[in-house]
Amino acid sequence: MQARELKIPGAFEFTPSVFPDERGLFVAPFQGAAFEEAVGHPLRVAQTNHSESRRGVVRGLHYADVPPGQAKYVHCPRGRFLDVVFDLRVGSPTFGACDAVELSPDLFNAVYVPEGLGHALMSLEDGTIASYLCSEGFNPKAERGLDPLSVDLPWPADVEPVLSPKDAAAPTLEEARDAGLLPSYDECQAWYARLRG
Repeated sequence: MQARELKIPGAFEFTPSVFPDERGLFVAPFQGAAFEEAVGHPLRVAQTNHSESRRGVVRGLHYADVPPGQAKYVHCPRGRFLDVVFDLRVGSPTFGACDAVELSPDLFNAVYVPEGLGHALMSLEDGTIASYLCSEGFNPKAERGLDPLSVDLPWPADVEPVLSPKDAAAPTLEEARDAGLLPSYDECQAWYARLRG
């Protein structure tokens, strides 16, 4: 398992070894020991999520109140999608920065999104599946979102974005910041230190 830290510290891409043979292949998209070595703490899994999307569907830009937030480990067992991590933590040295990784079953790569960061994805093919390991279960009172078209994210120019009504009506980054809805970088750092023990 290879781990690569993204432009936003604490977010990672993980790429496992794939073992093909005459029967098919075997791969372990999540490996606890490799994850803990890279991130500095184990991933607590409270919920798994599964979505299927047609080409162009954008899910996000989502985040949750910290503490506890909701970390996500995301991979693509079918199709292809562009996975985007966005730093919306007020006071962060990389506030407003983003990074994107294409996930597909060609590599079985995955992206880890720590608590307090925004996450969005765009399906690049019909029938694309996203599979998530989540550190916390769904908590509607703590769930937040930004309009994913209101910030400069690297969506492909040749794919027409399709948003849910909820995501399309979400506030802009500036509106969420002015309303005090964004996570604090200091609170996130304190939470990460707690996870590392």
